[in-house]
Amino acid sequence: MRKTVIAACLGIALLGGCGKKSVLKPAANVPLPVKPATSPTQPSVARLLTVGPQAKPVRDDELVIKSAPLQPDRFDLPPPG
Repeated sequence: MRKTVIAACLGIALLGGCGKKSVLKPAANVPLPVKPATSPTQPSVARLLTVGPQAKPVRDDELVIKSAPLQPDRFDLPPPG
């Protein structure tokens, strides 16, 4: 019983550290990655750390723009029986 409680407390303490977020910065004295083959210039540190629109899309809360009744569907049949 005591080992279970200790293991649970240790697990909670370890999981608590997972949610900690810090600001991203490049490592000291480490060169930047190799320039991409199709890029005309070497991307800067700020450009490499910027999240693109595909990685973090803008949220659109407007689900219905124009409300209109649906047209009848000839394939929308009731279940057999």
